[in-house]
Amino acid sequence: MIQKLTLSTDVLFDFGSAELKDAGKRRLDQLASEIKDASVDEIIAVGHADRIASGDYNQKLSEQRAQAVKDYLEQSGAKAQRVTAEGKGETASVTGDECKKMGPERSSNSKLVACLQPDRRVEIEVLGTRQLAGEAPAAGTGATR
Repeated sequence: MIQKLTLSTDVLFDFGSAELKDAGKRRLDQLASEIKDASVDEIIAVGHADRIASGDYNQKLSEQRAQAVKDYLEQSGAKAQRVTAEGKGETASVTGDECKKMGPERSSNSKLVACLQPDRRVEIEVLGTRQLAGEAPAAGTGATR
């Protein structure tokens, strides 16, 4: 693995949206720059949602967010066949029971929305290899004499 990155959706998207914000685009541009010198085998974008709204809605939203990240990385030069997107909906909560008993389970409950923020994220894994400075190329690569 070259890099694993978890991006909070408040950087990438507005609440309930799958449209990339400018700050999210800048962070994805930074990622693309960080992996330019690597031999990338695969990039996996996994979207996650909080538990507010229905399970079906959250599944679709997490898929749309992962797809938006995939599309943007492809526009930034990543090879389409090497980038995958998947959504996990609300199934992989990181807050657990931490936000229980905070009132109504709806988007107008700002206290709950803030507490569940860590659940709204896109995890990006970049798989491949990177040659470190001063490291010899792997056997069978490079110029021959």
